[in-house]
Amino acid sequence: MESIFNLENLFTLGALVLLQAVLGFDNLLYISLESKRAPEKDRARVRKMGIAMAMILRIVLLFVLTTLIKYVQDPLFDLNITGVIESTFNLHSIIVLVGGVFIIYTATKEVLHLMSYEEVHTADKKPSSVFKVVFWIVLMNLVFSFDSILSAMALTDVFWVMATAIVIGGLLMIWLAERVATFLERNRMYEVLGLFILFVVGIMLLSEGGHLAHLKLFGNAVEPMSKTTFYFVIGVLVITDVVQSRYQRNLLRAKREAGANTTVAQIHDESSPAS
Repeated sequence: MESIFNLENLFTLGALVLLQAVLGFDNLLYISLESKRAPEKDRARVRKMGIAMAMILRIVLLFVLTTLIKYVQDPLFDLNITGVIESTFNLHSIIVLVGGVFIIYTATKEVLHLMSYEEVHTADKKPSSVFKVVFWIVLMNLVFSFDSILSAMALTDVFWVMATAIVIGGLLMIWLAERVATFLERNRMYEVLGLFILFVVGIMLLSEGGHLAHLKLFGNAVEPMSKTTFYFVIGVLVITDVVQSRYQRNLLRAKREAGANTTVAQIHDESSPAS
């Protein structure tokens, strides 16, 4: 027992919890946006159910990967067209690529909905079923979990340490998901920002999947987007949104002041005696 609960394992557990938190940001954003498809009264329950079920399946996935890791990484098939495309796909790369495509599709569809007049002005949009929303939350949570689980396996081979980190990360995600969803509800202007961040997440997954598949397009290898680059892009998006919002508020204030001055001038002209 002493050899299991030693200082090294406890430090590793802390590092894995931090890793779960850092890698879980994009997942958390997806959960908060996806849960809005459910009926309003069920949204909090959907988030908790989805994360809890995904947490259990993550532990199952962890067990499967530690047992069958070589089958996930073994090549499945090649796709080679001389001078156009070269690749060697495995199960890991396919899952990540499919996840990236789905997230880009979801983000694009939601952005188009926000741009639609009917979508913005229609209050009776039929919500999705609780089962459907929970299913997608769980599925995409598993897609996001691949990198975090493989990263955890690179740090330690102690199963209880990895499983405990997953449980703690899941509980933190449940706690944070409520706050992120509430923030987006109260600040609808940031929903568009969230969708574009989700779009960047999809691109990151595509680049990661392409790298895992050793994909080359027209002789150029696909390189994965690093987390540093990802957070830099997110920072630029946030700063741009803040500047744009402040600029729009200044324009509206200037228009209101100009309108008020025009009204005062008109009243003054009408009240002045005719010459």
